[in-house]
Amino acid sequence: MKVRASVKKICDKCRVIKRGSKKGKVLRVICPVSARHKQRQG
Repeated sequence: MKVRASVKKICDKCRVIKRGSKKGKVLRVICPVSARHKQRQG
């Protein structure tokens, strides 16, 4: 998993999702095709 200041979709299958409560919201990118595309904003 990569930790980046700016998360973007790498391929067409990547999805940007929000995890956590309102205060501690974390943006993540998950990809069912390639596990190397996983990212977290931080």
